[in-house]
Amino acid sequence: MTGKPYSPASERNREPILAVLRTWFADRRHVLEIGSGTGQHGVHFAAAMPHLEWQSSDREENLAGLRQWLDEAALPNTPPPLELDVTDTWPNDHYDAIFSANTLHIMAWQEVERMFAALPSVTVAGACLAIYGPFNVDGRFTSDSNAAFDRELKMRGAHMGIRDTAVVDALAASIGFELIDDVAMPANNRLRLWKRRGT
Repeated sequence: MTGKPYSPASERNREPILAVLRTWFADRRHVLEIGSGTGQHGVHFAAAMPHLEWQSSDREENLAGLRQWLDEAALPNTPPPLELDVTDTWPNDHYDAIFSANTLHIMAWQEVERMFAALPSVTVAGACLAIYGPFNVDGRFTSDSNAAFDRELKMRGAHMGIRDTAVVDALAASIGFELIDDVAMPANNRLRLWKRRGT
């Protein structure tokens, strides 16, 4: 591979996301990032929050580029990335926080359901679930740009599309996670936090 993969969007949104995660993850220790992509988020967040072990993961085809970012940063709190397809085998470890950015609208809805269904098996009681990306509210787009983005997604694949907050909240509730916070972010995105019930 001649150069590291690079996501301009990850570069733009990493600081606004970090500003929120510093509070949400202040008392967390072991984070699983689902769909780490290039690895830019993982490297940036792990460097800024050294109290966390940041476990990156992605599908097999994305691991080589992800490893380049992790290897170059050589941080003590970023173990080697895991191969994770949400419809397949999940890690045996347990985490007190889950983070995922810009994944729900890329996955088919059945994959989103499979991801949520697996979360109780990899999280401890009281675990946090933080998801960043665009969301619809009450079945409506929150901006013209999100409507255009949804059309673009569906041109790429009929299974893709921006998800509705109420539908995702219901899915989270079905596995014992309740919505705790919902933060408006730049470019008509949101960073939403659920917490697993229990002590």
